Amino acid sequence: MVDNFEQEILFGDLLPPIAQISKRRTKRTSLLPDGLPEFKVVRSRRRRSSISAYRQGGVIQISIPSGMSKQDEIAAIPEMIAMVLRREARERKTDDQLMQIALELLSKLLPEFDIKPASINWRNMSERWGSCTTVDRTIRISDRLIGAPTYVLHYIIFHELIHLKVPGHDQDFKNYLHRFGDLNRAEAFLEGFEIGCQVGNSGVMSAVNI
Repeated sequence: MVDNFEQEILFGDLLPPIAQISKRRTKRTSLLPDGLPEFKVVRSRRRRSSISAYRQGGVIQISIPSGMSKQDEIAAIPEMIAMVLRREARERKTDDQLMQIALELLSKLLPEFDIKPASINWRNMSERWGSCTTVDRTIRISDRLIGAPTYVLHYIIFHELIHLKVPGHDQDFKNYLHRFGDLNRAEAFLEGFEIGCQVGNSGVMSAVNI
């Protein structure tokens, strides 16, 4: 477990988009701090004492023993969420690192491009994975991808780099995009990610028994 913390102070600049909190809260969720990222609690009969947490499909999944008391569950949730956020903070690429990835992709896969991004950074985007403004050559990457596999992050950056010269998604764009070796794997991951988000969007907290 991590130390006790005030979430808004420690993670105010790291929190992913906060889920809409239902007006019809149960007694259990009303005991939790406001502003927690979206999460799901899974009670497992196979677990005896250990607790784990990780992000899946944009939702933090917290696995706990089936026999854990409700009081201990309430106490564990913010601590496990904090652990996930700290792990993601360590994995978060800096803007300079994002730019370095972009320049390497340009050199390797788009050597004929005579244009480079002016900036590339994370942005809070819940409906898009990335965006590119051709006028000022700025690229933004959704912070939902923090902690995603490297090939997925590279794919989104590569996608936006192509938009520096090709605004739409015509055949020229597709021809460039197919130069990315992990294209199918990256798109499959993102499709699964979106499905996971849709499943988890029913509320801030759901409980599952397995």
